[in-house]
Amino acid sequence: MPNASKLNFVLQQGVADVRGEVCDLRYSALMFQPRVIGTIVLVALVLQSWALFLGLSMILWWNVFLPQFNPFDHVYNRFIARPRALRQLDRAPAPRRFAQGMAATFMLGAALSLQFGLHRTAWIIEAFLVVALALLNFGRFCLGSYIYHLLRGNRHFANDTLPWSRRGRS
Repeated sequence: MPNASKLNFVLQQGVADVRGEVCDLRYSALMFQPRVIGTIVLVALVLQSWALFLGLSMILWWNVFLPQFNPFDHVYNRFIARPRALRQLDRAPAPRRFAQGMAATFMLGAALSLQFGLHRTAWIIEAFLVVALALLNFGRFCLGSYIYHLLRGNRHFANDTLPWSRRGRS
């Protein structure tokens, strides 16, 4: 039986096939992109680099509008999944794309704020990014996917996929 918080996270992302040990593998695959982005965001924060934030925003918007060409998924599939004969990542489901769009918007806001010298605004936006990335990378909770389900009127499902919920669906 998979860990309940991992199961809830995978379901929250819009992935339906999460039986048994498949869930742990899907969780690891889905976390590849947030871990890479989290690392780059830390560098962008330290450097206060509008260009890094802008670059991440552009890549995330690319992922939203052309999910079949997501560079993070291609790197994961080519260098991790294929050599280990693991199931490859498919096109991102709607909740995951919505979350990427939210992150892209925040990163664009940080980039523009830094570029135009609005440092307090940039710090506020960056604080939101740090909290969201910490929840994602350490708490198994994707704020963007959660909001997606709420906006779609799926409050019960959204709440059932919270990391501490034991009602995970199978």
